Parts: sequence; C-alpha cells; structure tokens
Amino acid sequence: MSSFWLSRVSRNGRRFLKPSLIPLRCSNKPFPLPPNSNPIINPNLTTFLNPHPWGSNFNENSFRYLPVASICTTPSASGVDKDKDKNEETSSSSNKLSWIDLYLPTRARAYAKLARLDKPIGTWLLAWPCMWSITMAASPGHLPDFKMMTLFGCGALLLRGAGCTVNDLLDRDIDTMVERTKSRPVASGLLTPFQGLCFLGFQLLLGLGILLQLNNYSRVLGASSLLLVFSYPLMKRFTFWPQAYLGLTFNWGALLGWAAVRGNLDPAVVFPMYISGVFWTLVYDTIYAHQDKEDDLKVGVKSTALRFGDSTKEWITGFGIACISSLALSGFNAGIGWPYYAFLAAASGHLGWQMWTVDLSSRADCNRKFVSNKWFGALVFSGILFGRLMQ
Repeated sequence: MSSFWLSRVSRNGRRFLKPSLIPLRCSNKPFPLPPNSNPIINPNLTTFLNPHPWGSNFNENSFRYLPVASICTTPSASGVDKDKDKNEETSSSSNKLSWIDLYLPTRARAYAKLARLDKPIGTWLLAWPCMWSITMAASPGHLPDFKMMTLFGCGALLLRGAGCTVNDLLDRDIDTMVERTKSRPVASGLLTPFQGLCFLGFQLLLGLGILLQLNNYSRVLGASSLLLVFSYPLMKRFTFWPQAYLGLTFNWGALLGWAAVRGNLDPAVVFPMYISGVFWTLVYDTIYAHQDKEDDLKVGVKSTALRFGDSTKEWITGFGIACISSLALSGFNAGIGWPYYAFLAAASGHLGWQMWTVDLSSRADCNRKFVSNKWFGALVFSGILFGRLMQ
C-alpha cells in the first residue's frame, strides 16, 4: 500500500486532511518525484514519502511528521471479494476433476461429459417419476417389478444423455457465451457437431433396444416422448416457460411406467402423478435457472427465473403446493395405504425447506438446493412402496 500527501494552502496557514482510519487497497504506483529531489523518511511511519511536488514554498521539515491521507483508486474490497466469490462459484465445478478424468480412456472422456455421466442428478430426476409409476402399478401387498425398474433406470440414463447431446448441439453457440456452459465438449471444440450426432445415434439405438422389450402400448407411448426431447432445447428462445416444457418431458415416465406394467393408462392415478411431476420440475428447474439469469439476459434467452424475478419464491411455493396436492390425489385414487401420506408429509417438508431457504443470488446455493431434489424423489418413492405393501 502506498500513501501520499494531500494539503490545502490557506492565507493563515496549512490545513491537512485527517488520516484515514480504514485500511484501503491502493495502487502501488509511486507519486512522481520533482527534479533534483530525494525521498525523505517519516520516522513515525515505515513508508517512504515524497516531497511535495507543487512548489518550493513548502518546508520539508515542517511537514515531515504530518498525518497521512490515503486515497484508493481501486474498487472496494467488498466488491472485489464478491466478484472473486462469484467467479470461484462458477468455475469450481468445471475445474474439479471427476471420475471421468481419473478412470476413463482419453478418447471416451468428452463423450461421457457430453452425456453428463459425471452429473447424475439429471438421471435421478428423470428416473424417479418412472419408479413412482412402476411401484404404484404394483399389486397391493407386493413389491414392484425389479426387472422393469432396471430397464427404466437404464433408459433414464440413456435418454437423459441423449437429451443433453441434443441440447448441446442446438445450443453450442449460446453455450460459448455462458460461464457455466462454455467448457462443454461441443461448445469448447473437444467434439465436432458431427461427432455429437454420431454419439446421439448410438444412444438412441441403445434406448430403442430397451423400448422394444416393453409391450406395444408402451413402445408407442415411449417413442412419442422423443418429440418433447428434441424440441425442448428450442423453447428457451420463444417462451419464458421452458421449465414447464421440461416438466412435460422429464415426467413422461410417470405415464410410461404404469403402461409398461399394466398395459394401459388409468387417468385417475397417472395423470395427477404426471401433473405433480410437472409442478415439481417447475420448482427445481426455476431454482436451477437462477444460476444463469445474468448470462441469459446477455445472451437473450428466456426462463422462469427471469419471468418471476423477485417474486420467484411466491411462484415456486404455489408450484410446490400444487405438486404435493396432485401426489395426494394420485395416491387417494389408487387406494394406497397410510405410510404414503406420512412420507408425503416428509417430502413436502423437504420441498418447503429448499424453497424457503434457497439464496437465489448465490449460484452455489441454487445448485445445492437443485441437487437435493433427488431426496424428494426418494421420499415419494418410499411412501408409494410402503403404502402398497401396507395396503
């Protein structure tokens, strides 16, 4: 830190500014020395002070021991710290080594990251509505079909990866302008669009192998979800409600799981479950969208985070109430046992906790609350499982 003298000359004498009592972060650039002068040392300070450059009317000895006033020309420490914290939040996840970097062959890493294999939360959020529906379709007093749950678990992994690949291919120009997404494989140039298309075809081929193991009714219903998967990434360009469209896409398994077990749809049970999933997605993905709201404004894409603004918590509270109410209606129409409602109460408490405590100005906290939704899905699943067994 460097300090320099400030003084004002009056007719009756000299008046000097009071010393600053707050340490400031200042420039290290020295004050210019006048010609043929030497720096003098203030005995009471450890700083080198330059003689006053404004003229020779000042006596060096007369101001040798005067107080020092510091002026800072850099941003305040709090502002710098906030910017630093923000940059750390956005870059820490991308700089952190994952199991992909440690264990997979070099050529496979970019494809694994394109499918988001290092971020399983998306797979969980896609799989839970499937598991809810499969378990709800089980006979009273019986466990759900584990073979079907395994198939849908693998299908959720593949379909989520395919959805991420489609998203990255369509958004590769936008992703380069967003801090959180600019390191993605296609946006960063690790993979070409052609390589991404080839990988997408491979994922869809594996998914088709799973779909063909279901009944004909489920095959048609499952194939129809691809329209949602391929069109979702475009929604943020046209509407402030892409999160609602994601809800329609991500919770298709609530319909498909029941159909795979029963061979049909029971609207009184599966439609309220599907609607509850859509409202659940509106809660967690609106929280998630607050991470990118500043970048979204610059790029020109839309989201519910931008639509709701400061009213976000009121909106997602309403969505949370609609989610829990729809789940309760689905269980009531299915005639499920009382443990379901006990677990549903716990799930509503978890949902309320994340909605009311989330710091929407903190990217790290938004991400933590978003990831915690895997436990909401697990609570609902546990309620359906024990409710069926106790029925």
